[in-house]
Amino acid sequence: MHDIRLIRDDPAAFDAALARRALPPQAATLVALDERRRSMIAEAQAMQARRNELSKAIGQAKGQKDHAKAEALMAEVAGLKEALPALEADEARLGEELDTALAIIPNSPLADVPQGGGEDDNVLVHALGTKPDLAFAAREHDAIGPAIGLDFETGVAMAGARFTLLRGPAAKLQRALGQFMLDRMVEHGFEEVAPPLLVRDEALFGTGQLPKFAEDLFRTTEGHWLIPTAEVSLTNIVAGKILAEGELPLRFTALTPCFRSEAGAAGRDTRGLIRQHQFDKVEMVSIVTPDQSEAEHERMTQCAEGVLEALQLPFRRMLLCTGDMGFSAARTYDLEVWLPGQDRYREISSCSTCTDFQARRMNARYRPEGEKGTRFVHTLNGSALAVGRTLVAVIENYQQADGSVAVPAALQPYLGGLERLAPR
Repeated sequence: MHDIRLIRDDPAAFDAALARRALPPQAATLVALDERRRSMIAEAQAMQARRNELSKAIGQAKGQKDHAKAEALMAEVAGLKEALPALEADEARLGEELDTALAIIPNSPLADVPQGGGEDDNVLVHALGTKPDLAFAAREHDAIGPAIGLDFETGVAMAGARFTLLRGPAAKLQRALGQFMLDRMVEHGFEEVAPPLLVRDEALFGTGQLPKFAEDLFRTTEGHWLIPTAEVSLTNIVAGKILAEGELPLRFTALTPCFRSEAGAAGRDTRGLIRQHQFDKVEMVSIVTPDQSEAEHERMTQCAEGVLEALQLPFRRMLLCTGDMGFSAARTYDLEVWLPGQDRYREISSCSTCTDFQARRMNARYRPEGEKGTRFVHTLNGSALAVGRTLVAVIENYQQADGSVAVPAALQPYLGGLERLAPR
């Protein structure tokens, strides 16, 4: 959420930030709307002050037995009482209109975010790991998976497209991956959380999914929303709170199911596990002071990279351009894992700093030591990692000629020492 006061102070800078997002100028419209609202506030305050003055004057006129003057003053008070509610209603309407307009404007990109229109304009930061040198033609996970328990047909028969049933070795591998990732994040100082999977409108508004992206979500008949990511639940832990500076940074992690309608992804990745309506993910969220924000973004991204390094999966880090960033992000690093079957890198994690954008929406603040006033916190979030996509990466990178899948050494303790998933 943007601060209208900052837009008033420097409308050119605000419009320049919008231009980097390929959006038209909006500062003049927003400032004009705000000026109308503020003029109404001033007018209402003047009316209230006048009414208070008249009340005193009426008492004085009555004390002087000047009944004519008292009646005239009372008539003026009656007029003010009649006009004031309508004026206050108009001011409230304009305030809602302004808030609605601000709520659908994305965060401003940081200065080092490259300009671009889409993923082709993203910038490579580094590539790490060694791609597997297979002595046979690599197969994709949806060809390998059924033999180790990826049951696509039953999942679709049971729930429809973009649902998969995992059985036996595949189910165990998914469980092992999720537990391994969660343990890694706890080792990095993130507090483990078991959050609600259903949230209210306010929670999704706070992190930026509502109102603009409602079609990407699932909603219950009672009005709750299924979380598209644990970022929603974890970030909202501090919603409406004033934290002491000494409490920060706060770091949270959770392994949860996530639910997305994939409304904007029709026809994309309809095969396999890449794009599902329901998937597990380990999420990281950090709540920090503004001066901690830069270092925390790098730290969080390295935590996610550490999972890929421990699993010995080749990957690369990409700095997303302005046209490929999410709504709430000011800067995003994507981690893309190598998939031999697809002969390409695919996104497996996004780590974003949202500066104070989400904090303003959820009114999350902290009080600096020695100061009476408060400031907005900075929020960051990242995947560590998407479990289903990591399972895909393990299957494809560790595939064997006989159809089995080798188990990465880091996962073997989570599978009772099992070194290979044999085809059934």
